[in-house]
Amino acid sequence: MVSFEFATSARLLFGAGKLAEVPAALRYQGARRALVATNLPGPGPDRLRSLLAGAGIESAVLLVDREPTVDLVSAVRAQIQREGCDALVGLGGGSAMDTAKAVAALATNEGNLLDYLEVVGRGRSLQNRPLPFVAIPTTAGSGAEVTRNAVIGVPAAKVKVSLRSPFLLPILTVLDPDLLDGLPARVVACSGLDALSHLVESLVSSRANPLTDALAAEGLRHSARALRRAYTSGMRPDTREDLMLASLCGGLCLANGGLGAVHGFAAPLGGMVHAPHGALCAALLVPVMEVNLRALAERAPEHSARARYREIAEIVTGRHGAGADEGVAWMRDLCRELEVQSLGRYGLSADDVPALVAKAKVASSMRGNPLQLSDQELGEVVRGAL
Repeated sequence: MVSFEFATSARLLFGAGKLAEVPAALRYQGARRALVATNLPGPGPDRLRSLLAGAGIESAVLLVDREPTVDLVSAVRAQIQREGCDALVGLGGGSAMDTAKAVAALATNEGNLLDYLEVVGRGRSLQNRPLPFVAIPTTAGSGAEVTRNAVIGVPAAKVKVSLRSPFLLPILTVLDPDLLDGLPARVVACSGLDALSHLVESLVSSRANPLTDALAAEGLRHSARALRRAYTSGMRPDTREDLMLASLCGGLCLANGGLGAVHGFAAPLGGMVHAPHGALCAALLVPVMEVNLRALAERAPEHSARARYREIAEIVTGRHGAGADEGVAWMRDLCRELEVQSLGRYGLSADDVPALVAKAKVASSMRGNPLQLSDQELGEVVRGAL
């Protein structure tokens, strides 16, 4: 019998020019002063602040120039209390949105952030609803605009872990493809491959459900026809729309159907090397697919994930009857064309493999992998990505 849960932000707006609808939504929440967490210095935040001011809402800007950490979130919590902010907006990539999410939650809940973090923290549940939070992505990859977690770095433990709660879903998600205009090619590649890995992993996840299946397949179609073109030829309006739809589908899937070994590795890797999350996922995607397919053939030949990998191949290659190996080859060619770097280029070495495998085994995303991989197989993945 089918049984699943599906949750997303309270309201979702998609389309060119939708940024203009943010002030009315915040005014409805009674907001008088908002903190805009962004990694975009310049016209993007300025335009949003101008729109807010026109609606009588004051604002302050927090420039998020790195991925959020425990110390950063704690410092911003103190800042919004000093400045009297009663709402938050995450404008930018996953780092900006996750920072805003975590600060909004910590502002209304007692204790420190480690009380609520999984794996290295106490894992307590949030008791109170966060301050009103609006998510506005300006990249097309993280999916953080529709997820109920915020990824936080804990430098002392050399890991990234999640603050996780249904309360972390935004009151409003605004997906305005115009905000992708002018995105650097490197960001297009990293964010786009992050979204692609969400879609691939969700479709073969052990936690997949009929809704995430449909969304993952649809997202793959948009990603497959747009990502390479966006990287090589720039962001046309239809390309921007395709990439943002792919990212949205990926975010909905990861939040409701789980991921797999790519993200099981990416979480601890983020605390071990300095690299964009999407770049780490890109380096791992093909090795994970190869090891999963071999393990499925050897240990679970009747597993439904084998058919799902063939479905992925048919979608991305556009050829009916394509085999899973053709899907892997397509992914490998895409990563080569988008100039994906190996993990070794970010400082990981063969000596780091045992420690990384030990950390990845307990990562929450690993539970969604279509089957449990052995330590040897996990090590093969990492060595294949070096």
